[in-house]
Amino acid sequence: MKINTKLYWIAAILFILNTSCQDEFDFITDGSVTLSFSVDTLRFDTVFTELGSATRSIKVYNPNERPVRIDRVFLESEDQSSFRLNVNGVPGKSVEQVEIFGKDSIYIFAEVTIDPDAPLSVSPFVIEERIMVQTNDNVQSVNLEAWGQNANYFPSRFNGGVPVVLSCNNNTIIWDDPKPYVIYGAVFIDSCTLNIPAGTQIYVHGGVARNDIFGTFNDGILYMLTNGRLVVEGTQDDPVVFQGDRLESVFAEAPGQWTGIILGPGSRGNSIQNATIKNSIFGVYVDSTASLDIRRSQIYNTSSSGLVGVRASIDASNCLIYNNFANSIQFIHGGDYNFDYCTVASYGVDASAVAMSNFICYDDPLICAQNSVYRLNARFRNSILFGTRRDEIIFSDFTGGSEPSLFNPFFQNCVVKVDELLSQSDSLYAAFFENQCRDCVNGSRDSILFEDPDEDVYLLDSLSIAEELGVPLRFPRPIATDLAGNLRDTQKPDAGCFEKQ
Repeated sequence: MKINTKLYWIAAILFILNTSCQDEFDFITDGSVTLSFSVDTLRFDTVFTELGSATRSIKVYNPNERPVRIDRVFLESEDQSSFRLNVNGVPGKSVEQVEIFGKDSIYIFAEVTIDPDAPLSVSPFVIEERIMVQTNDNVQSVNLEAWGQNANYFPSRFNGGVPVVLSCNNNTIIWDDPKPYVIYGAVFIDSCTLNIPAGTQIYVHGGVARNDIFGTFNDGILYMLTNGRLVVEGTQDDPVVFQGDRLESVFAEAPGQWTGIILGPGSRGNSIQNATIKNSIFGVYVDSTASLDIRRSQIYNTSSSGLVGVRASIDASNCLIYNNFANSIQFIHGGDYNFDYCTVASYGVDASAVAMSNFICYDDPLICAQNSVYRLNARFRNSILFGTRRDEIIFSDFTGGSEPSLFNPFFQNCVVKVDELLSQSDSLYAAFFENQCRDCVNGSRDSILFEDPDEDVYLLDSLSIAEELGVPLRFPRPIATDLAGNLRDTQKPDAGCFEKQ
């Protein structure tokens, strides 16, 4: 009888303990449960000059009265990540079944090892990752941000998504450090000339950003304000290169990685020589009354236009613009434009090589009741404007030809491709090759022009229709060489940026 009594009390005690444990560990299973984090972005602010590691921590807090069981804490890139985790004492790139009592917290430690001498494809300038925290059906994340190369982060390594105005009291900032420059955020130059010498490598960190000034926008902007000026002084042997900062093979030629270069309203005296601008949303945007002199430069792999002028002044020579997912060159609201020995190639997209208008709409463009019209003067000489569309030149004259002084496009000794342009607008441009395009060649899909446009090789084919099409140009300055530095024929130069060798 005593044994039975003992068994009874043992069973009773176990029942009570089991019941109390169930009450104490009554985990929340609601899919909408959320946790709090001490930061939304964990930055590793060490400048790495040699192989080394850094560790930072995040506090994860359970604001609920009941306990929570985190199903999994893991790195978004998992085994491909440069980071490692330690979750509440358990190391790994993925840790499961982590418990946090009500009103309690745990720590997640994140570590990254950087080799600044590794190739950029392995150790890029900005290394980004996310810690994913999965609790029931809810997934939350914390951003990780580290710097993998010893470079000049401009204006700083903590400027992502932040607009910063830099001034030098009308003096000059020179980017002449041999280390690369990384533009991180939106940089506005005011009362200052930014001088970029030959050989400078510029990487721009883009991506979607948000702040209270601009709302949501695309990051990675180099902007010249009214009193700011950009002077790029690359050479044939040492060009200046602007590109995105993601150089893994999948990103090496991907468009749209950063916003682009903007010459703001009234910015004058801007000059770009021997430069490559690639992998951006647009290459260079020249806003109202701003000016740009661009020579021997390339703009390509843009998710929008390569070169945009809005009531601006642009002089260009020996430039190659291609692989643009909108009109390669676009003139809006008039302006003054001169292009000599330029190749503009628009293959594989439903957008023309050149589009130009003398107006801008401030309301619905289909209605355009609120508008502004300004005269357009555009001259192309010894150039190639070609691609896969039937029309590689688009005209939009708000006056419909009634005021000729407000719309003056002119082409001389150029290779073009037009079809419907000759009959549109009540045949306004039926005499295009007599009035607007003198001594030009109208190419077709069967025309032999470039060596291999499918591979972006825009050297002239041995049977190219552009060969010996040009005339010597001596005004406003003589142009004796091509984009590659080769001498041009003094009597019958070729059209486009490359002289046939």
